[in-house]
Amino acid sequence: MAKIKKGDLVVVISGRDKGQQGRVLEVLPETQRVVVEGVQRVQKHVKAGQSARGTRTGGIETVEAPIHISNVMLVDPETKKGTRVGYRTEQVERDGRTRTVRVRVAKRSGKDI
Repeated sequence: MAKIKKGDLVVVISGRDKGQQGRVLEVLPETQRVVVEGVQRVQKHVKAGQSARGTRTGGIETVEAPIHISNVMLVDPETKKGTRVGYRTEQVERDGRTRTVRVRVAKRSGKDI
């Protein structure tokens, strides 16, 4: 199970985009990669679509490529720096039943994520 989820704010810790921050757009658990907004942008050559209205125009597009999950680190909500992720268990009462829930915790500040 990955500690980084869709919508998290992450910072790149290695590679050509080191130091950049962005939101996670997609998590690919089978290849252990994530797509981060504004990071690892590559140019892709696109062929024109076949429809009469031209819904897809041809040319060169800039898209975000996947980056390995080990090269990104979650941003601590309090210090705004990269942090490791831990888990804490809590007892939560829902519908009259008590359940055990895992909560993600930033190790740098101890705050919930």
